[in-house]
Amino acid sequence: MDVDVDHLVWAGPDLDRLVEHVTVETGATPVYGGRHEGRGTHNHLVGLGPGRYLELLGPDPGQPEPSRPRPMRVDGLTGPALVGWAVRTDDIDGCVAAARDRGYDPGDVAEMSRRTSDGTLLTWRLTPPEGGFDGVVPFVIDWLDSPHPASGLSSSMTLGGLTLRHPEPDRVSAALTALGLDGLAEVVHDPAPGISAVLTTPRGDVLIG
Repeated sequence: MDVDVDHLVWAGPDLDRLVEHVTVETGATPVYGGRHEGRGTHNHLVGLGPGRYLELLGPDPGQPEPSRPRPMRVDGLTGPALVGWAVRTDDIDGCVAAARDRGYDPGDVAEMSRRTSDGTLLTWRLTPPEGGFDGVVPFVIDWLDSPHPASGLSSSMTLGGLTLRHPEPDRVSAALTALGLDGLAEVVHDPAPGISAVLTTPRGDVLIG
């Protein structure tokens, strides 16, 4: 089964400010994605080439305060941070089973959905979106029969590189191997877990993290 980078999640405490920052820094214009009903978040999207995108995520003031913490550690953010990333497969059950056989458990698969700004309902299945190893190891997503969110997005930006930082880099590398992701990211030792990415944009390379 094929597994590839699907999207990066760049989150912040104020989505409007994050959108403005991305527009100024990259020259690309994010488009509104939609609301995650009941979870207290909404997003904007920017294309990163065919089948890839950057998700800008933040609290949705148009929703009531959710009964549980917002996903992707959004409630704890004081500024923008690259909080996670997703890899795409068309056989999520097979991908999870294969990873478990190789010694890494991505977590149980759940179903999610949201409506786009034009009313289209997107439905997908995914492993826990916080990912593994403090979010450094990606979660797995399967878009089922839904149109991919990158469809129709401007592709003026591309993903130039991805670096994963963790105090246990060998274990992170082993988890990536179990998911079939050898070579997709650089893994380095760092006492503080984190992710950084280089975006190739109309205004040159931009580092986010």
